[in-house]
Amino acid sequence: MSSPSKPNDGAPVVSNFIRNIVDADLASGKYAGRRWSGKPGPGPQQQAGQPDPAKIRTRFPPEPNGYLHFGHAKSICLNFGLARDYGGQCHLRFDDTNPEKEEQEYVDSIVDAVKWLGFDWGPNLYYASNYFDFMYEAAEHLITSGNAYVDSQTAEEMRATRGTLTEAGLDSPYRNRAPAENLDLFRRMRAGEFADGAHVLRAKIDMKSPNINLRDPAIYRIRRATHHNTGDRWCLYPMYTYAHPIEDALENITHSICTLEFEDQRPFYDWLLGKLADGGLLARPLPQQIEFARLNLTYVVLSKRKLIQLVDEKHVDGWDDPRLPTLVGARRRGFTPEGFRRFADMIGVTKADSLIDMSVFEECQREHLNESALRRIAVLDPLKLVIDNYPEGQEELCEAPNHPQKPELGKRPIPFSKELWIEREDFAENPPKGYFRLFPGNKVRLRYGFVVECTSCDKDAAGNITAVHCNYFADSKSGTPGADNYKVKGNLHWVSAKHAYGCEVRLYDRLFTVPNPGAGERDFLLDINPAAKQVISAQLEPALREAAAEDRFQFERHGYFVADRADSRPGAPVFNRAVTLKDSWTKAK
Repeated sequence: MSSPSKPNDGAPVVSNFIRNIVDADLASGKYAGRRWSGKPGPGPQQQAGQPDPAKIRTRFPPEPNGYLHFGHAKSICLNFGLARDYGGQCHLRFDDTNPEKEEQEYVDSIVDAVKWLGFDWGPNLYYASNYFDFMYEAAEHLITSGNAYVDSQTAEEMRATRGTLTEAGLDSPYRNRAPAENLDLFRRMRAGEFADGAHVLRAKIDMKSPNINLRDPAIYRIRRATHHNTGDRWCLYPMYTYAHPIEDALENITHSICTLEFEDQRPFYDWLLGKLADGGLLARPLPQQIEFARLNLTYVVLSKRKLIQLVDEKHVDGWDDPRLPTLVGARRRGFTPEGFRRFADMIGVTKADSLIDMSVFEECQREHLNESALRRIAVLDPLKLVIDNYPEGQEELCEAPNHPQKPELGKRPIPFSKELWIEREDFAENPPKGYFRLFPGNKVRLRYGFVVECTSCDKDAAGNITAVHCNYFADSKSGTPGADNYKVKGNLHWVSAKHAYGCEVRLYDRLFTVPNPGAGERDFLLDINPAAKQVISAQLEPALREAAAEDRFQFERHGYFVADRADSRPGAPVFNRAVTLKDSWTKAK
C-alpha cells in the first residue's frame, strides 16, 4: 500500500523511512488481525472486541513534568500526522511514572498545546498510571519466571558494578535469589515495609551485554510521593523504560516513534514485550519502536534543564514568555499552528542529526502569516506631523485594503486629520544621499492619503526634533483622479493623532545572539540577547483598539503582531511582535 498523496490539510506528503516502514507493514497485513475493545485493559483482553478499524496506531507520550517546546511540536506533528494520513489513530498518553516531578498544571498545558497545534485524539486519552495494576502484575510474572529479581545494593554499589562501555558489569550478590524470596520482598516493597532506596526490582538479562541498557536495568523503585492521578495508593513506581513498552502494547500501538536517544533502549523494549507475550500477558503482534532524529534548532536551547534555569533565575518572564521556545510561549508570541505544521513538513524526518537554522522556522511562520493576517497601520516611534494648510477641525476618511492579495476581504476606513503620527526615521533635516522620505522641500505620499511637501520642523532646547510641518495638496488623495498627477518616490505610513490608539507594543527577537548558545564550555547565559525584548509606546490606527486576544495582524512595514493573550483586555489590547517582515539576521549577524 502506498502513502496517500496528500494529508487532510492539503499539504504534499514527502516519503521518509518511517512512512516506508508503515507502507511495508500495511502491505504485509502485519497488524490486520488485531482486535480492539476501544479501551485498553490489562492482560490479553486488550485484544478483545471488534476488529481494530485503525490501519495504524501511534501515540504522543509526554511526561507531565514541564511545558512542551519546539522539539515536542515536531513529534506531535509526526505522530498525529502519520495517523491522519493513513486513516489511523494517534493516542495522547501521559507517561506519569515519576510522581515527584509531575503536576496537573503540566497535564492541562500539554492538552492545550496539542489542541492548539490542530490535533485531536478523540477518545484516546490515556495515563500510564491507569496501568499501574497491570504493570505490577507483569513484574510479578517476571519474578516468578526467573526474569527479574530484587536487588538490595545501594545506588552507589549498583553504579560501581554496572561496568563501562569497554568493561562488563558484575553480577549483583542478590542476583540469584530464589523467585519465591524475590516475590516476597517485592510484595513487601509494595506494602511499604522498606525505606525509599532500600531495594529495587531489576530485570535479569545480561550483566556482560555490550549494551549497558541490558545490564539488569532497574524496573521498579520505592518512592513515597503523592501522585497527581493515583494519590497515595502506591509507594512503588515503575521506571519509564519498563512502563513505556507495556503502555504501547496495552493500547495496541503499531509504531512507537521516539527520538534517537532511545535507540539503545530498543533491545530492552523488545525483550520485555517478548517475555510478557510468551507468558500470555500480552497478545501479538507487538508494537515496534522506531527512532528518528530530534529537532536541533539554532539560536535556542531545548534542554529541559536549561529552560528551567532560564525560568527559575528569571532571565525570562515565565514559561509563557514569548522569547522561550515553549509552545505556550510561541502561542503568546503570535506564531501559528499552521506555521509549525508547515515547518515540520519542510524539515522532514531522518535518522541523521542535523542543525536547522531558525530562519527556516521563521520563514514558515511568515508564509502563513502573510496569507492569513489582516493589514493594519502602526507607528512604533511616533513623531508629530502637522499639515499647516489642512483646514482646522476638518476630518475625512481614507480607504485601505484589509489584505492586498485578497480583495474579497474588502477595505477599511482610516481617519485623516490635521495632525498625524509618522515614524521618526521618516524625517531627516539633513538627509543622506538616496533618502526619499520627508525632508525640507521634498514631497512624499502619505499612504492611502494625500501628497504633502515638507516645509520645516520644530526643535526643543536640546535640538531634538519635536514636530514636522508640511502642506498638503488637496487634489492628490489616493483613489481620486487627481492622484495620478503626482509622481513621488516616498510613500509613508501614518495614523491620525486625534484618533490613534496609543498602546504598549513588545518587540520580541531571538533569545540568543549566537547560533549555538553555550558552545563548548561556555555558559549559555552569556549568550542571551539583551535586545530580545523591547517595550515601546506606539500609536496605532483606531481599528486596532477592538482587537481581541490572539488576533494577528501585519503592521505595515514592521512585521507580524498579535494581541497578547495574557495582558490584553477588551478595548485595550497589548501587542507582541511575532516576526519581522524579512529575515534581519542572516546578513546582519
